[in-house]
Amino acid sequence: MQEIIVKKNDAGQRLDKLLAKYLNLAPKSFFYKMLRKKNITVNGKKVEGSEKLLVGDRIQLFLSDETIANFTEKKQIPIVDKTLSILYEDAHILLINKPSNLLSQKAKKEDISVVELLHSYLLKSGSFTEEDFQGFSPSICNRLDRNTSGILIAGKSLLGLQTMADLLKSRELGKYYLCIVAGEVKEASHIQGYLTKNKESNVVSILPKDFSNHSGSIPITENLVWIETKYKPLASNQQVSLLQVKLVTGRSHQIRAHLASIGHPIVGDTKYGNWNVNRFYQKRYLVQSQLLHAYQLKMPEISGEFAYLSNKEFIAPYPKIFEDVIKGESLLWEPGILED
Repeated sequence: MQEIIVKKNDAGQRLDKLLAKYLNLAPKSFFYKMLRKKNITVNGKKVEGSEKLLVGDRIQLFLSDETIANFTEKKQIPIVDKTLSILYEDAHILLINKPSNLLSQKAKKEDISVVELLHSYLLKSGSFTEEDFQGFSPSICNRLDRNTSGILIAGKSLLGLQTMADLLKSRELGKYYLCIVAGEVKEASHIQGYLTKNKESNVVSILPKDFSNHSGSIPITENLVWIETKYKPLASNQQVSLLQVKLVTGRSHQIRAHLASIGHPIVGDTKYGNWNVNRFYQKRYLVQSQLLHAYQLKMPEISGEFAYLSNKEFIAPYPKIFEDVIKGESLLWEPGILED
């Protein structure tokens, strides 16, 4: 017999979900058969599998060591020789300043992403043990494109992950970006429209609010989603502008495609940008990717356990390439808190 004692990060989930993490090679039918035969119990009692677990619950597995070993593949947490730029950390969350050219989550098995770096950091710092990772797995709550830098929110605890995910979903978190775009932008604007994505090319297209007379040159390959983007110029000249962008909605490639659709593509954006502009700034400043940075995060008023985060503001310093272009183009702006 083996016993699993439910820890804080494993509490609140269904028993069958937790069993699927610990006995991760076993089919679900195996769990339910063992539960019916009382070969798996909780606190010595027969259970069905749908029960929500509490801290301290004792899950008894009346199974042979061989059976448990055959149905268990322990997560291997790689120690990665790279560091994370951590802006803030507490018992529940981490705020990370992601560099450009790093995936938020891996796309292929061999990829190293922010998630792998996060796991490695937590293991090396002693915040998590290898055994802890067999249940709850810390992860990120939002994503940035590979070549977009800036703030990522990660949940260290299940409660932290769920709470931040809920705040993102409800659009209560204030997310502000900095970007450098082609052309002179003189006025602030609130742009709205519809976004449609081509799965094969991973390219999104923007349709205006009223697209009833649309020519059909943009293929509508998925259900349309409504998007809103607010921006205002912080500094500009005739060639480029430094913009503050606030996401009202948050969709894949939203800022990049939305700004390109109004004639101000982000400098360095090879998917939605201007080839000639990109080539010029690549030669002059060695720009290798889009100049888009998730700069600032504003927490809303929060009650309960996360009240300590209420109305706090966090800034991720922008990469040196931003500084090079801002100075080189004489865009007069001093870094600081962004306001609506």
